[in-house]
Amino acid sequence: MAEYRLQTPINKEDIMKLKIGDTVLLSGTIYMARDAAHKRMIELLENDQPLPVNLQGEVIFYAGPCPPKPGQVIGPVAPTTAYRMDPYAPAMYEYGVIGTIGKGPRRDMVKEACQQYGAISFAAIGGLSTILSRRIKAVEVVAYEDLGPEAIRKLEIEDFPLLVAYDAHGNDLYEQEIPKYENYNTKTQKGVM
Repeated sequence: MAEYRLQTPINKEDIMKLKIGDTVLLSGTIYMARDAAHKRMIELLENDQPLPVNLQGEVIFYAGPCPPKPGQVIGPVAPTTAYRMDPYAPAMYEYGVIGTIGKGPRRDMVKEACQQYGAISFAAIGGLSTILSRRIKAVEVVAYEDLGPEAIRKLEIEDFPLLVAYDAHGNDLYEQEIPKYENYNTKTQKGVM
């Protein structure tokens, strides 16, 4: 497992070298969108309509912000459970989205779409919401303002900490790596007690 510092837009060469378990500090522009925004975007794609924002080659962060306090760019922001966006993810990857950020395991259809379209699904740690918000340097609502916290936002980020959960080679961190540690406590404590 390797560590990388990447800048958006992430090129295909970098996407192809990333493996599950790799850590990434991502900087540049990403977009924040959740369920309601994805539903609208999929309806547009299904009707051969352009999206309100060109997301080809971009990274989408599944999250919704808390209101900022005075002097803050954004309030605490935590990743949404990625599984909720699974019905939309394959179409978004086919459209050209290069990466998504969420938390938790995803369905096989997402793993297959990442491999088919050369995309990545990153995991962000939910308990780091305050730290994540400090890595966001600018925020702008760019579409669907009527959705409030679910509007599409353009974020400028710096050293945003991520973990590769699903890589472009069809690998699944939750399926392949997590089971290795299921009995970790039992194994390590046998010799201690």
